[in-house]
Amino acid sequence: MQAPDDFNPPPGLAVDLQPGLRRILAPNPSPMTYRGTNTYLLGERDLAVIDPGPLSDAHLEGILDAVQPEQRISHIIVTHSHLDHSPLAAPLAARTGAPILAFGGPQAGRSTVMAQLARQGLAGGGEGIDTAFRPDVEVADGEVIEGGDWQLEVIHTPGHLGNHIALGWGDVCFTADHVMGWASSLVSPPNGDLTDFMQACHRLRARDWAVFHAGHGAEITNPSERLDWLIAHRLSREAQILAALEEQPGNARQLAERVYTDTPAALLPAAERNVFAHLVDLYGKSQVYTSDALSVDAMFSRSA
Repeated sequence: MQAPDDFNPPPGLAVDLQPGLRRILAPNPSPMTYRGTNTYLLGERDLAVIDPGPLSDAHLEGILDAVQPEQRISHIIVTHSHLDHSPLAAPLAARTGAPILAFGGPQAGRSTVMAQLARQGLAGGGEGIDTAFRPDVEVADGEVIEGGDWQLEVIHTPGHLGNHIALGWGDVCFTADHVMGWASSLVSPPNGDLTDFMQACHRLRARDWAVFHAGHGAEITNPSERLDWLIAHRLSREAQILAALEEQPGNARQLAERVYTDTPAALLPAAERNVFAHLVDLYGKSQVYTSDALSVDAMFSRSA
């Protein structure tokens, strides 16, 4: 994997980002997680752990070692229930007694069209859902989570996953996997919905943020520009898919091979899921059609 930047901190060590905020990198690097999952510790005394990360004894001990004598972990907040973000929540709660907060379980926030696709038997693309995840406390869009010296605004940002949330801390936003600097997010039906994803991007863009702290990779110091790029990137992919369909019909895999010409073979399945997400979105907007049942294998054509 060619690194898009110089972000390469040592796993397991707490790095100071600004007063009251530290980051610990989990030891789970991969083509889909970059250097690993970012776990954040927010607060001076009562600490919020944002995204405890994957099951890892080493990462669990790294988080606990970062808690200073005068501090305690008071909240464990999970932005979404993918296997690289949520599984360590339960062991951490068992060690600290802190409650686990999240938007809901793995299917919470799923859009109507994606719920229908799931009922019809559409399987996910193997992106790693933590099916056993259940929070102690469910939080709602717009709710404020309060600690001793911090407040976090819950911002429901479905798209990457239905139960995905971002967290606003003043003019700082923890964007998890919705906005990252090293790559665009995977949107894979029936767990991911591109229509929801784009709406959430525009919702974040309407705010004046100073910095984004993402679920993977370095902090983003130009949030508006990054969101503009992300929105334009998705619209560009949409245009490429429509242009490919003007030439000839195709299913998600065929279109991925024609559109993602510079993508490594290992990432082509993820590209296929992204293309299918676009096709579902375009189908909903009546810009493409299929005579097959809506699925990754369906043959799509450009609407007249």
